[in-house]
Amino acid sequence: MLNPELLQRGLATLNAIDGAQGEAVMTALADIAPDLGQYIIGFAFGEIYNRPALDLRQRELITLAALAAQGGCENQLRVHIHAARNVGLSREEIIEAFIHCVPYLGFPKVLNAVFVAKAVFADSDD
Repeated sequence: MLNPELLQRGLATLNAIDGAQGEAVMTALADIAPDLGQYIIGFAFGEIYNRPALDLRQRELITLAALAAQGGCENQLRVHIHAARNVGLSREEIIEAFIHCVPYLGFPKVLNAVFVAKAVFADSDD
């Protein structure tokens, strides 16, 4: 079990970024890999996202690029596109970040990411 304080900080950070996603992650993994949920919340959002050198907008841009680079991460990309919007990134900034990735990732991975963004944007009210 992770340090409860770290877990609480991670939940607070993730919820600030993307609503009730922290609890949703924990709930989704509770019956199969509860420790994994705690690692995601405590380590990624309790420690990494709370380091001082980058703000949440910068962190989400990096996360979008990393997920696009991996490919096959459409569900996580969907969550982080929502998160990017929640921390103040515009649709144009998100798409521009993906376009910037073309020389490094190639068109197929960027197209996949852009189509996930298109679906997220279509589902949102803004």
